[in-house]
Amino acid sequence: SYNAQKGEAYECGIPTRGVSMAQFKVGYYLYAILFLMFDVETVFLYPWAVRMRELGVEGLLCIALFFGILVLGLVYAWRKGALEWK
Repeated sequence: SYNAQKGEAYECGIPTRGVSMAQFKVGYYLYAILFLMFDVETVFLYPWAVRMRELGVEGLLCIALFFGILVLGLVYAWRKGALEWK
């Protein structure tokens, strides 16, 4: 049921002017999620880079596998068209 109080601003208390409902394309959200995902995952490469000499060949293979999964995810997103602005 509609109520006048449901239409009021509740977060900041500042009344809105005009229509406060704005729709955004889903592509913007997908782009932002992909950016955050790859940004956070590349942060995990830093500790490996610091300890690379101690990890040896096994550490290098783990980094290569991790980086390969990142590249596959990027290629998948690219082919699906999630990185294109239309």
